[in-house]
Amino acid sequence: MPFRVRPPAPKFDWNSLKLSEFVYHPSDSVLESAFGDVSTMPSADQVKALISSLTQGDEGHFYSIAMQIAAHEARMGHGKLAEEIRALIDKAKSRVRVAANAPIPLARPRGEVAELLSVSYPNVHLKDMVLSLRTKKKLERVIREHRAIQLIRNRGLSPRKKLLLIGKPGTGKTLTASALAGELGLPLFVVRLDGLITKFMGETAAKLRLIFEALNQTRGVYLFDEFDSIGSARGLSNDVGEIRRVLNSFLQMVEQDNSDSLVIAATNHVGILDRALFRRFDDVIEYDLPDKLRIVETLKAKLGAFKTQKIQWAKVAAIAQGLNFADITRACEDAIKDALIHERTFVTHPEIIRAIEDRKLAVTHKHNK
Repeated sequence: MPFRVRPPAPKFDWNSLKLSEFVYHPSDSVLESAFGDVSTMPSADQVKALISSLTQGDEGHFYSIAMQIAAHEARMGHGKLAEEIRALIDKAKSRVRVAANAPIPLARPRGEVAELLSVSYPNVHLKDMVLSLRTKKKLERVIREHRAIQLIRNRGLSPRKKLLLIGKPGTGKTLTASALAGELGLPLFVVRLDGLITKFMGETAAKLRLIFEALNQTRGVYLFDEFDSIGSARGLSNDVGEIRRVLNSFLQMVEQDNSDSLVIAATNHVGILDRALFRRFDDVIEYDLPDKLRIVETLKAKLGAFKTQKIQWAKVAAIAQGLNFADITRACEDAIKDALIHERTFVTHPEIIRAIEDRKLAVTHKHNK
């Protein structure tokens, strides 16, 4: 089942609460509907309610139950115990904890596999991306199938869960993995190729097997970025025996994989991939540089949180053609920073033009190296 984030619990002002106010009022009780009068609620039920709220990650409910216990003890004349419970709750609430809108990291890799995978819980969605209609429809289909995964499995079918993303750098391949994880409420595991590939015979394939064991044990989105480093065609002039064995192992493992995890491979160099890889993937999704319409959409999205003044979007898009989404984003950020440095609350047409031209110059210099 996908990991779902519960909504943030309401805040409670402990500083405004006096010990004399620890009196039970049925209308205020979180537990009234479940247990009736707290004064008659068995302590065993209180313990079960505490454990239940803890396992569900409902921190607000946990503190509310603890507060009711303290109130009950105060009514029974156990003032010292009630005060001790309050002190413990205050201490727990002041601890450093995961942000309210972030899921609890239940899927943190451990042991040897921790050196091969880095995990995150993205808060990115498809609506945050500027995609071609064709690409968007393909990704939406993947999401729909994974949301109905049990229904599909019950019919003896499998959802699309092995994707190959191809295209130039900065066109959204890595961001797509984050968006899919965010949409499905799953952790994103990025395969660390520096930890995976070794010079010792057989060791890389053994580490690759650990990754496939992990994706069987923990459902998530698993990203093999720069996939061409292990998926290059067998027989290339720079081919080495170990990489060839790794590719053979990957082909075998990905074909045998029957988990509910989503496996994503991304590459900028589709031309050097081994042709046997393509039939192992359920879908191949291509990413390209943005056209003028998507450039304007990207510019407006990235500058949306900042005021703009007299920007001629069509002219800016014409100058920005040839840049990828990542470079356009950097140009927008540069223009905003320039405005802030000069104590302006808006970005002007000349500023965004200058930022884009600077970015194009940097990209051209990089390609000519």
